[in-house]
Amino acid sequence: MAEKEKKLLEEDLYKPVKEYLVELGYDVKGEVRNCDVSAVKGDTFLVVEMKTTLNLDVILQAVLRQRIADIVYIAVPKKGKVLFTRRWKNICHLLRRLELGLLLVSFKQDKAFVEEAIRPQPFDRGKSIKLSSAKRRLILEEFSKRHGDYNVGGSTGKKLITAYREQALKIAAFLESNGSLSIKQLKNMGTDPDKTASILQDNFYGWFERVSRGVYRLTDKGREEIANYRKNGLV
Repeated sequence: MAEKEKKLLEEDLYKPVKEYLVELGYDVKGEVRNCDVSAVKGDTFLVVEMKTTLNLDVILQAVLRQRIADIVYIAVPKKGKVLFTRRWKNICHLLRRLELGLLLVSFKQDKAFVEEAIRPQPFDRGKSIKLSSAKRRLILEEFSKRHGDYNVGGSTGKKLITAYREQALKIAAFLESNGSLSIKQLKNMGTDPDKTASILQDNFYGWFERVSRGVYRLTDKGREEIANYRKNGLV
């Protein structure tokens, strides 16, 4: 039976982190008044907080160290699979926002390697907003196109009423009440002049059925959906 892999401890990170900083010209000491790693180069005071997992505890520790240090890093073991998760990317954004640095420590047999994943530097919020301008635009467009507030904030595992679904429900309600209708008739009744035709033709939800050119009626599935939404006061 293969020997069980030794559990990595925070103190295992110290030697490679110290060697990395010494190569950068710092004088380094461990555990100075609760700072995991303290390093000085000229007038620059640098602190590194170490953890085996990048979590809120170490982020809070690092933020507190910013009160006393010029530069603050967090050092954690490098875990390949974690680096590609959405959670990891979000945490990295948080570190940049907080102007914290990140060191990743890799262990291979008797050797250890340190790489700077995030350099601590002033966060440019304007640039960050600009990079997310397309997402912001989509959210505001969706907001403006919804005519009611049908979703409960914080809901999970429930069907959400999007602007698209809201328009589809409006079309379905008119078809339920009036039977088969043309696209022109639906628009005259107040459905979206730009979206009505595409919603009917695409039939994303399977609610509609074409009976002749430009004329549609409600399917059995559509009637069931309308009944469910009406039961919940959404139609």
